[in-house]
Amino acid sequence: MGCFNSKDSVPGKSAKLRLPSPWKAHDPITYSELQKLRNEFWDTAPHYGGDQVIWDALKSASEVDIQSAAVILDAAEIIVASSDMSLCYDQKGRKYELPVHVLSDPRNVIHDESVANSN
Repeated sequence: MGCFNSKDSVPGKSAKLRLPSPWKAHDPITYSELQKLRNEFWDTAPHYGGDQVIWDALKSASEVDIQSAAVILDAAEIIVASSDMSLCYDQKGRKYELPVHVLSDPRNVIHDESVANSN
């Protein structure tokens, strides 16, 4: 998933997208557990403010390649303020914060088949 660089950002203008930095979950997590966390976030995020259309665009952008994400963000007029897309703004100045687990997979993700085979 793509990202922006905050030191290059100008108010009202987004920086260039780039891949998020690798991260490690506190405890190893399976893909299905990760997807459950992502679903919970996207289901509840709009209740904390902002526009549903922007949340939908951010979700779509987080699930595609960098070039497609840039097109989605540009079309929705979303200003990406952080290099990992974790901080965004809409044109009305409303803030949207995305946790790292919706932007990329952790380095220590466990394939669900590995868990099933160990039982």
